[in-house]
Amino acid sequence: MRSAVCLVTPAFGEGIGKTAEGRKEFKVALESFIAGLLGQDLPVRIKAYDGTDVGPRDARTTITLRSRDALVRMATAPGELGFARAYIAGDIEIDGNIYDVLSLKDALPVVKLTLDQLKELVQTVGLRNLRKIPPPPEEHRRQGRFHTRRSDSSAIQHHYNVSNEFFELVLGSSLTYSCAVFEDRAESLERAQQRKYELICQKLGLQPGMRLLDIGCGWGGMVLHAAKHHGVQAVGVTISENQANFAEKQVAEAGLTDLIEIRTQDYRDVADGPYDAVSSIGMFEHVGMRRLSEYFNTVNNLLAPGGRLLNHAISRRQTERRSFVRRTGFLDRYVFPDGELHEVGSVITALQNAGLEVRHLENLREHYALTLRRWVFNLEENWEAAVAEVGEGRAKIWQLYMAGSAVMFEANDIHVDQVLAIKTPPDGDSHLPLRPTWN
Repeated sequence: MRSAVCLVTPAFGEGIGKTAEGRKEFKVALESFIAGLLGQDLPVRIKAYDGTDVGPRDARTTITLRSRDALVRMATAPGELGFARAYIAGDIEIDGNIYDVLSLKDALPVVKLTLDQLKELVQTVGLRNLRKIPPPPEEHRRQGRFHTRRSDSSAIQHHYNVSNEFFELVLGSSLTYSCAVFEDRAESLERAQQRKYELICQKLGLQPGMRLLDIGCGWGGMVLHAAKHHGVQAVGVTISENQANFAEKQVAEAGLTDLIEIRTQDYRDVADGPYDAVSSIGMFEHVGMRRLSEYFNTVNNLLAPGGRLLNHAISRRQTERRSFVRRTGFLDRYVFPDGELHEVGSVITALQNAGLEVRHLENLREHYALTLRRWVFNLEENWEAAVAEVGEGRAKIWQLYMAGSAVMFEANDIHVDQVLAIKTPPDGDSHLPLRPTWN
């Protein structure tokens, strides 16, 4: 991308590159600015457009600043967002391991320019160029209130209506976009995803003839597994048309149209209960803190007495912000508009306030880190095909998002929890086994 920024100060303007003194002064200013912005002990090598080189020469990963726009973006947008914009727009190139780059995350979110750093930036790019550059076109800006039907639909379309072919390249043949459950670290992703579905079916106690509602059914993985292996009558709902169309084809190809119905429908519009079981796998992050009561009351009303709910969702620690990311952060602008994470204790409270009895909790944090690393590997292995399908900017977004999320799970910054609850009958008989029978 051609830079829209030019140097304007006498010492660093037109003379740059024409005299040895000008080049030296510019190099010193740029090195000082980068070191102040990202720290002295860099785990990566950083090369700038003028040949400036910061960080260890033998680093396995190199970040190249292709233009002055990269510095402007990082300095004029808060933390990770500026870096992400520069990478997505092509102002920054990464050669090496994406996880090395993510080790800079502890420095990026707290970028606050000192007066000296601001002076160095002015010297480097010129005063009149310290203006915000329009963000890449992939950036999403919410309009209106949080978590209305309209805003939820817009957020879901932004995230999921990319391309089914792209998701297949990333997620693998299981086309399952949620945490897998691994028997060991060597197990294949596809087998681990089937293990996850079976675990949920066992927790829900599914039996032939039961009615199952899968909220946020994705490409149909859960309903297909439950109908095929447990003989249930399953309804899957999603507000992504791409997912619904694909899931319907999957159901038809499996010969299960008599057992499975796929709907393009908001969970708030489901009105054909009662269901014997409800699964919600990886969509709860879109519900919103203010909608917890409405969400669980809706589920409770749809369940038959004795019916079970399995809520599988990413959660935050009590001390962390409730939003998935800051409203000015990368994930909110590019990946999960309006996404919010809930502390699992508040989820349990909301479940029980809605009249559901919580019976089991399982944290699968390490499993999601493994899942995400497999997805990143798939994306990078299929990079050219992915870029051809959705564009380089979108492919970079998913690379950053998935690798960054893997690191967050590994660092115990976020969790993923399966919470099993039941609509206990008036007589108090849950019909649950005295001890869990799933594994």
